[in-house]
Amino acid sequence: MRASRTSETTSICSARPARGRRLRRAFYRKPATELAKSLIGKVLVHRVGDREYAARIVETEAYVGPHDLACHASKGRTKRTEIMFGRAGHAYVYLIYGMYPMLNIVSGEPGHPEAVLIRAAEPLSGWEDDWSSNLSGPGKLCREMQITLADNTLDLTLSDKLYLLDDAQRPAPRIATSKRIGVDYAGEWKDALLRFYDANSKSVSRSR
Repeated sequence: MRASRTSETTSICSARPARGRRLRRAFYRKPATELAKSLIGKVLVHRVGDREYAARIVETEAYVGPHDLACHASKGRTKRTEIMFGRAGHAYVYLIYGMYPMLNIVSGEPGHPEAVLIRAAEPLSGWEDDWSSNLSGPGKLCREMQITLADNTLDLTLSDKLYLLDDAQRPAPRIATSKRIGVDYAGEWKDALLRFYDANSKSVSRSR
């Protein structure tokens, strides 16, 4: 039964362009904690060649500035983190373990480096088998949506390649919170409740 449903959905879902209102600068210009919650339910779109990937964000983490020991800005202003000190609404893409891209979105005001990590999403369109595409976890999300270092510093409010949409027709998600994943090195900040997720989504990554 599932195979039949997938076959029927693929031909429709993969060909349908993502719809909704593009998120503007004002949406991103808020503290990372607020933005991380606001991003749940929004649609992430990445265009690669003639293919458009779209996925609904279901999990995020906030990194709230230099005082947050899990935030890259805690190491100071560097070539890699320079984008975090700029205007909100830009993509901050970096490699973890030197291999896996991670997509973050710069938030807040210029000069105060904050960002939100996109941890997981539900696939909507762009894949040959949209129902089984695994976007659970930030590395898998970037791999499946073909987000790479080439997307670093893109302005999400202007780019035709990478941007976010507000699908107002979707019911508001039920947002839950927890500690962030994989930040045991961050002292007292490892216990901060800065991970936000859609409690009704099966695509949320598992806590470790």
